[in-house]
Amino acid sequence: MLSIPDLIKKKRDGAKLSEGDIKAFVEALTSGSIQDCQTGAMLMAIWQRGMDTRETATLTKEMMLSGEVMSWPREWAGLLVDKHSTGGVGDKVSLVLAPALAACACKVPMISGRGLAHTGGTLDKLESIPGFSVHQSAQQVRAILSSVGCCIVGQTETLVPADRILYATRDITGTVDSLPLITASIISKKGAESLTALVLDVKFGRAALFKDLRDAKELARLLVNAGNELGMRTGAVLSRMDGVIGRSVGNVLEVIEALDVLKTGGRPDLMELVATLGGLLLAMTGLAADQSEGRRKISQAVSGGAALLKFQAMMEAQGVAKETARALCSAHTDYFTILRKAKHQLDLSASHDGVLMDVDGLVLAEVVHKLGAGRSKAGQPVNHSVGAELLLSLGQKITKGTPWLRVHYEEPAPSPDQIERLQSALVLGSVADWKKQSLVQEVMLPV
Repeated sequence: MLSIPDLIKKKRDGAKLSEGDIKAFVEALTSGSIQDCQTGAMLMAIWQRGMDTRETATLTKEMMLSGEVMSWPREWAGLLVDKHSTGGVGDKVSLVLAPALAACACKVPMISGRGLAHTGGTLDKLESIPGFSVHQSAQQVRAILSSVGCCIVGQTETLVPADRILYATRDITGTVDSLPLITASIISKKGAESLTALVLDVKFGRAALFKDLRDAKELARLLVNAGNELGMRTGAVLSRMDGVIGRSVGNVLEVIEALDVLKTGGRPDLMELVATLGGLLLAMTGLAADQSEGRRKISQAVSGGAALLKFQAMMEAQGVAKETARALCSAHTDYFTILRKAKHQLDLSASHDGVLMDVDGLVLAEVVHKLGAGRSKAGQPVNHSVGAELLLSLGQKITKGTPWLRVHYEEPAPSPDQIERLQSALVLGSVADWKKQSLVQEVMLPV
């Protein structure tokens, strides 16, 4: 058996890793016999040299088997579903989708992650709710699914431990956007959940990890194939990620927006993604005759209030005090009496008249990340109160001096360079130039 340095050299020099090589690497991760620098070196070698289909499938399977594989009651057969996004700006879809699916009779053991690079993490958002615990054992997850139907948790100590190590290391070694590493990370976790069906939101555009639609389609194909190989019905949605999903970026602000959507069904772009992803899952499980009926059921679960009740029950089941959960879900909530509010707010104004054509989501995300909403190293805490909210909608006419963005910050304050970058993210045009685009580009059905 090759040593870890020899395995690194083998991949660095472009050779293919055998099943035994990959198994040895994963076992070294889980046993702790590999050094951090060696893990980073192997990730960089994979990023540079890639992996073929067989290598990727082997890495996915070995990572899945590095820990516990969940089992569920027989009566839940056919109902276990989950969704994964490749990362977006303002992507609070899971906060709305998981309870909506639960309201449609699904069981949703959603295992989510923290922020990677400039993109936000669902776990970071939920931890901005006082008392919310993303750390639940397999037994606790089963109990929550039994009583509520959905939970959103982090990886347990026993579930895919190899990925927990690699996920954190990718974030700080510049290897986030490796197709085989992304595929193995996502599908190994979902395989360990023993799902019936999985839907993947694969994003492309200037604010996505993959800028080009062609690269995103290649990732979607790899993910769908890998998921189906592990026995999950797996489909994908290719969606645009240029601006901001909804109006807010940042942990507390995104929780507030998700709660508002659960109460009112607003934010058409956010609901487009929720209904498309959820509708596909309902169709794949047979809970809806087709995607169109699935979309209607998901939309009704949100607009009718059933999803909001599930979200409230999920919060209580995951540690939030009943009074807090009920207050957050009540009709007239002053959110900032419960959630942390940043010490300072700064409104930026339009420099001239025009129609709001676009907002560069990558710029917003990068500045907010630097102000404290993200992390630059593994384990670093985030400031949940930091963020930004759009004050206007795309397609809206605005005049010079109209506030268009509110920045929520603590220390440090945005620098002049950061303010200039934020102002550059605003794209104004004419009425004739405005054309609304759907976020959903393509749906890739399971084979």
